[in-house]
Amino acid sequence: MSSDALVVRLDQMLADLADAVADNSTTSDAARVDRIGRLEKLRAVTAALQAAESVRFAQSQVAEQLAADVHPDAIGRGIAEQIGLACRLSPVVAARRLNTARAWWFELPDTYAQLSSGELSERVAETIVSETRHLDAEKRGEVDQQLKAAGVSKLGFKAATLCVRKITFQADRRGYVQRGRTERQHRRVGMQPAPDTMAGLTGYLPVEQGVACYAALRHHADTAVATGDGRSRDQIMADTLVERLTGQTHAADVNIELQLLMPLDTLINPNPNKDTAAVIHGQEPLPAELAREILASSRGRKWWRRLFTAPSTTSTGSGPIVGGDSTRRHFDGWLGQLIRLRDQTCTDPYCDAPIRHLDHIIRHSDGGPTILENGRGTCERGNHVREMPGWHINLIDAGLLGQPHTIHITTPTGHHYLSRAPDPP
Repeated sequence: MSSDALVVRLDQMLADLADAVADNSTTSDAARVDRIGRLEKLRAVTAALQAAESVRFAQSQVAEQLAADVHPDAIGRGIAEQIGLACRLSPVVAARRLNTARAWWFELPDTYAQLSSGELSERVAETIVSETRHLDAEKRGEVDQQLKAAGVSKLGFKAATLCVRKITFQADRRGYVQRGRTERQHRRVGMQPAPDTMAGLTGYLPVEQGVACYAALRHHADTAVATGDGRSRDQIMADTLVERLTGQTHAADVNIELQLLMPLDTLINPNPNKDTAAVIHGQEPLPAELAREILASSRGRKWWRRLFTAPSTTSTGSGPIVGGDSTRRHFDGWLGQLIRLRDQTCTDPYCDAPIRHLDHIIRHSDGGPTILENGRGTCERGNHVREMPGWHINLIDAGLLGQPHTIHITTPTGHHYLSRAPDPP
């Protein structure tokens, strides 16, 4: 229980709001609309208070790091990570929030004041930060004043966004154009898992290139439909995208590696009637029946690899991954691959970033062994942050006896967090 007066007040407010959720007493619809409006204002005010606390926390942490003689290149490292842990956000999202809070606090006082009073929504306030990010502090302040005078808080989101862009463009026409040129350097392709054994492939492209890609796929689909192709336009466009990127004749003929999760007892007592889950690395589990269909229908190259799991301590699901075939017939780096398969993403809580580094939980310099139990997968920033003063990581469970691999993280403020390897399907 915290002794901080504001934390105590906030806890009481949370309890009162929880009681209100359960309150089914009769009231007028007019009163309910009033409540909804007040709660929307409360969202904005809460965002403003959280921003203030984030900025003050960052200032205090920087002062402590300077006093601790932290290397200048590392000053500020670990601040967003602690905010992310508190908010249950990834470090990248938390860093974005902190940067937004700093912009409100130092360079957009009118926007921040309207947010603090509940007049301006958090969404519009964030848009103002994003659309003015290329301006220097002086011009940003001028735009801030003009937006207030234009009544941006009384506009809908789309109208508010257009208002912000118009005033920002007028404030620095050359800079606005240059921002568009600079942003093109950030073009990229990404992929995210999607529900129901699907994946989302995205391209962040210059607008004319994005339009050209879509138009080419659409034109090909229209032609195929006109010649009697039985697929829908969307299916044809998706298949064509795969075929043109991979050079395959048919979209389904992809090269694929399936990882088959097998309880250790199947090595001793094989059960041909028991289906094991299959996984495409980095994606969600595949039902065994669907995995067989992929292997049967694809004309591409196929590999499969067995991953052995310990007995589960629950009545459903598999136990943690404890070993596997050393190869798709390549042995080098299998220990690292096994850690990646076990952890799947960065092991810092709430961080879903891909694994970039393999870290020793007990540092190698402190005598930590290079074994599965002492390894963990992290993103690049997560591995660097644990080297900052005040961060400590301890192994709680090695993950070999039915429980997931578990580590305990302590932050410089003394807060504690557990990180567990995800359960296999």
